[in-house]
Amino acid sequence: MSVRGELLQRFLDAASGGDHETLSLMLSQSRELLDERGEQGWTALMLTARNGHYEAARVLLTSGCDTRVTNRSGQTARDVAVFWGHTHIARLLTGTDTQEPDIHFNREILDRMSDRRSDGEWLASRRASPETVFLLFHALSPLVRSGAEREEQIELCKLRSTAVQELLTGSRTLEVFLGVEKQDDGQPAWFALSTEDDPSQLLQDKDPGSFFLQEAMPGLLRLSDDDAGVVAQARSVLAWHSRYRFCPTCGSDTKVEEAGYKRTCLRAGCRSLQGVHNTCYPRVDPVVIMLVLHPDGKQCMLGRKKIFPPGMFSCLAGFVEPGETLEAAVRREVQEESGVQVGSVQYLSSQAWPMPSCLMIGCHCVAVTTDIKVDQNEIEEARWFTRQQVMDALVKDKQAVFVMPPRQAIAHYLLKHWIGCNANL
Repeated sequence: MSVRGELLQRFLDAASGGDHETLSLMLSQSRELLDERGEQGWTALMLTARNGHYEAARVLLTSGCDTRVTNRSGQTARDVAVFWGHTHIARLLTGTDTQEPDIHFNREILDRMSDRRSDGEWLASRRASPETVFLLFHALSPLVRSGAEREEQIELCKLRSTAVQELLTGSRTLEVFLGVEKQDDGQPAWFALSTEDDPSQLLQDKDPGSFFLQEAMPGLLRLSDDDAGVVAQARSVLAWHSRYRFCPTCGSDTKVEEAGYKRTCLRAGCRSLQGVHNTCYPRVDPVVIMLVLHPDGKQCMLGRKKIFPPGMFSCLAGFVEPGETLEAAVRREVQEESGVQVGSVQYLSSQAWPMPSCLMIGCHCVAVTTDIKVDQNEIEEARWFTRQQVMDALVKDKQAVFVMPPRQAIAHYLLKHWIGCNANL
């Protein structure tokens, strides 16, 4: 290989691996490498898009690379990012700059405006506005209708005050302020309403096509990313209210304050009224979910629970215990469920998971032992899968030996991220 070829290969390797410092250094010496293609017809920008490397892609963009260049398949870097699900890179390439990967339940279209939760006058004015949006829940199930764009998609029913006036004045209705729209100059407010009475008959006349989701898990995964982000917030808070209606300290009745984000004990002298106590506020349950990598770097371990759909394997996961670090929780859960010992742990991303109020903390970790001995109480099977087997499952190849977790789950993102790292493109 010529000196020029070696220089180009080093540049492309840095892009593929997300080494933005090396990219910056090489570009400071020469800009001629920016849009050069490798042997397989890919530019550095395409490689960063393929592997989801935000900082590396940003370095190339600010250096003036051409986003219109295509590979042998006619794909631009943005096309590559969209295909592999790296929507944070796709948005960067189209000018909507955000570093966070777009994971289901994580998109925030509302400014929560927590500073307004104690402002009763302001909340009352927003509640009465004809532009305000109300989301209705019954038994933690949101009111939805069939989606307009795709048959399998559903969308939230966004009701106005006239449609829910009877519920707003009812004593069996709980209200939670969610925030105001970020992208609208008028900033309409959004509220979640949860009623103990089944309001189906009341709403049939107003929206005959509406219905409450019967099965939370599959149903919520059919929501758009915008709707899913709002539901993650609303359902988690409402779930907390459903479980903590009485004071956890003394068992007395409580009242709702701060627009639905606090419950205060009504018994004078209760210890929960002294200082700040977590018993008064919505709880979030941290869960580590990890992709265990083989020491050779070419395989990953996935497990299967009895409740999974046929053929599906996914990442191992478990709750973080009190007084435990995330790294320690990863090592403990992997050993308990599979018998495999884990060394280094790397955090990648997180996901709000309103089932009912979890925070999934996504990690990669490297095994130091490889013999698997599953705990039958946790999972029924665990196996090592090669990178090619994971890729086959991702593209649903007819030779695939297992079924991937759904794209809306962070486990899907952890797997996709791994097969993109140092991939032979």
